[in-house]
Amino acid sequence: MYALISREKTHLPPGTVVRMPGTWQDYRLLCESRGDGSIPRIKYRDREILLMSPLPRHGREANILADIVKALLDSQNRNYEAFTPITMELPEEGGIEPDYCFYIDNWQAAVGRDRIDWKTSPPPDLVIEIDVTTYTAAEDYLPYRVPEVWLFKKSGLQIYSLQNGAYQLPSFSRYFLNLDLPTIIDRVFQDASDRGTGVALKEFRQYCQDILKS
Repeated sequence: MYALISREKTHLPPGTVVRMPGTWQDYRLLCESRGDGSIPRIKYRDREILLMSPLPRHGREANILADIVKALLDSQNRNYEAFTPITMELPEEGGIEPDYCFYIDNWQAAVGRDRIDWKTSPPPDLVIEIDVTTYTAAEDYLPYRVPEVWLFKKSGLQIYSLQNGAYQLPSFSRYFLNLDLPTIIDRVFQDASDRGTGVALKEFRQYCQDILKS
């Protein structure tokens, strides 16, 4: 498989990560070269462009995590707005494409919106990133002031909470207090691997109804 990066067309084999120097204008041209597609993923920070072509497991794991969040929010009778794919941009400063993002406390700021001005509108409350290639760091979301970032790595879930201008590793999510999310999520993923995603998520939703609502 070959790699091609140009202003006209970009192609990367699955699992490929490319880092190269570039300007904001270079970043925008590469984004436009994808047309209506969302692959490769493209990020801009500190005059550097990063491109990543995800593996199939990337989308699978992102969808499972997002469904877990939805089940937890539903069990709490909380409203939300969720987006994927989505591009977050601050002109000349940064551009990033989270795997999934949720508006929870600020769901009303996103309801019915087709476009979001990242300079003036509230950021997503929660961002989910699948990091199988060390492509992502929680600090990438500092310019947007995202309150909580979940990075899912080979070692499991890491929760980063924005506190005093920096991301810290708290014991619990601010949105799901007192839940041992890394252990819960590890169990769901193990069930999905052993018995299939549909069964694993169905049982997790039942767990939310039986246990978390009690």
